[in-house]
Amino acid sequence: MTWLAALLVLCCVAGAAWAVRARLLVVTVHGVSMLPTYEPGDRLLVRRVGLGRVRRGDVVVFSSAASPDPDDPTNGLLVKRAAAVPGDPVPAGIPVDGPVVPAGSLLVLGDNAARSHDSRTLGYIAADALIGVVLRPIRN
Repeated sequence: MTWLAALLVLCCVAGAAWAVRARLLVVTVHGVSMLPTYEPGDRLLVRRVGLGRVRRGDVVVFSSAASPDPDDPTNGLLVKRAAAVPGDPVPAGIPVDGPVVPAGSLLVLGDNAARSHDSRTLGYIAADALIGVVLRPIRN
């Protein structure tokens, strides 16, 4: 293989790696809010998507509105289940304004309701805080 062909292959591999990294992210679960579905330390493969691609029941990753503590291992990212998407009725027990989820917003709940910081305390999650949808756990 000539040096030009090798350079071309290297550029293609680098471009493909960049494209995958732009669309996928690995997030580590911290805390117990998603038990029994995910445990602390589980690593999740996340596909970056916009709000329009989220369906009720999807597990999503979003950036917390509160500025994260520099010692916070989550880096401000939270993992929760989408309880309602724009246009859905607001589930009982979530203290937010309006009977339906407004455009550009999402309601999320942890699977471990007793130990979850979710839309019951955070309210609506803005579309620009959404990182993506969990595709699957990464098993070692």
